[in-house]
Amino acid sequence: MRRLEVFQDKKGEAGMKRNRESFRGCLMGGAIGDALGWPVEFMKYSDIIRRYGPDGIQDLQLQFHGRAEITDDTQMTLFTAEGILRAETRGNQKGICHPPSVVFFAYQRWLSTQGYSRSSDYEWIYDGWLLGVKDLHAVRAPGSTCLSALNSKKQGTIKEPINDSKGCGGVMRVAPAGLFYPKENAFNMAAEFAALTHGHPSGYLPAGALACIIASIIAGQDIKTAVKDTIGELEAHAGHDQCAGSLNQAVELANGGLPPVEAITRLGEGWVGEEALAIAVYCALKYQDNFKKALAASVNHNGDSDSTGAITGNILGAYLGLSRIPLNWTENVELTEVTLQIADDLLTGYQDTREWRERYPGY
Repeated sequence: MRRLEVFQDKKGEAGMKRNRESFRGCLMGGAIGDALGWPVEFMKYSDIIRRYGPDGIQDLQLQFHGRAEITDDTQMTLFTAEGILRAETRGNQKGICHPPSVVFFAYQRWLSTQGYSRSSDYEWIYDGWLLGVKDLHAVRAPGSTCLSALNSKKQGTIKEPINDSKGCGGVMRVAPAGLFYPKENAFNMAAEFAALTHGHPSGYLPAGALACIIASIIAGQDIKTAVKDTIGELEAHAGHDQCAGSLNQAVELANGGLPPVEAITRLGEGWVGEEALAIAVYCALKYQDNFKKALAASVNHNGDSDSTGAITGNILGAYLGLSRIPLNWTENVELTEVTLQIADDLLTGYQDTREWRERYPGY
């Protein structure tokens, strides 16, 4: 009963999309967008067209093992979810918990998968099931800010920022916060998770905004309303000008008639937080009933294509649900089984079982 109450909206009715369909759609959509954009992440639009034809990249590029590769965006999203769920275990077992710290430890585990030495100060954190997933140890151009911030072993916060970075590495990993927390809490939690590594308001506020959009969709809102309400929430936070301005521009462009690549060019390249979120919001609004068109638009541009694809996939996957995502994409992306399990666990929340505690120990 406790978990159901957490996901009730202000009217006391359970969120309309609090189900496996939307939770799985959100995380799988993000992984697929990440994988679709990864081959063209560092390419100019003209080079994408030259290599893949006039419509750009339109399908997953399968590798020797038969699946399309995900990147650090999906890796860190899964570790964000693991941190949230381990915080839930600790809260149930100990009665007290500080989720950002537990998520920080999850990111330390991710850092160890990237070849960095484990911290002698945190020897007790290196357990749990994700560390044993071999494919999560692949190194796929992880962001320098995430690596340097986590390697410092210091936890950044909004009040005490660790740096002045506004890169998109904060927003691209926080979709699980929008699934797990109610919309009243999702913004602040996701912003704190991003602030662990990104200290500029445009590094952590887009993360809060993404989680708020997803939580609002889970609560039953359409994308347009979710974005509108999120902009209102965003404007209550100091340093919101860049992010709110980008989101308002994205809404305006989605209602206009410019070709997607031209509209996205006006929004930026997605390397920084507010641009990545704005591009994703534009694509999700422009093609809210067509997952393939939205993702194609989100990756065929100059800039950080895997991150803009991942965020678009998170938003539209939550809205449309897993069944509206092409089945061959779901089956042909790396870590499908792990991603689906994480999505299901975010939906059910803490289970007082041995299996749960082995996956998500609470220290």
